[in-house]
Amino acid sequence: MTLCFGKYKLRPFRRGDEPSIAANINDKKIERYTLAIPYPYGLKCARQWVKFNSDLARKKKRTQQNFAIDLAGEVIGGIGLSSIRGHKAEIGYWLGVNYWGRGIVPAAVRALTRYALRELKLLRVYAKVFPVNKASARVLEKAGYKYEGRLVKEDLKHGKPQDALLFAKTR
Repeated sequence: MTLCFGKYKLRPFRRGDEPSIAANINDKKIERYTLAIPYPYGLKCARQWVKFNSDLARKKKRTQQNFAIDLAGEVIGGIGLSSIRGHKAEIGYWLGVNYWGRGIVPAAVRALTRYALRELKLLRVYAKVFPVNKASARVLEKAGYKYEGRLVKEDLKHGKPQDALLFAKTR
């Protein structure tokens, strides 16, 4: 399944994506603003990610769906739905630093949210962002998500409790 928006598309990860994934995700700024992306992030991590998604695509009942943000065949970011259960799922994303500030992620979030609410028939898509990540909070607001509150000590990052801001879009 592929979703197009402007000159970008959301598509499944595939073999051959590893060099562009590693080149675009391997940045301390991306690690700082995300919960599970390590730094450094090399080709080995990218190969594991592509294999994980290839294995995931073969499952009938998926609790997770991930897509490459593709620009002319290069993976410049990623976006996905996790914790898909019943009527809801969590959305998460990253984008290579060289592509920040271009409106790509709000458009990708809108496209994937539409798919989740219409095609997957979900009633709620939510996201959690670290309070320090003001740009990601703006992305969600631009994509029509509503701020629902602050989750105190919601996650552990490097063993330290972190608050999270909760946003959601409902059908």
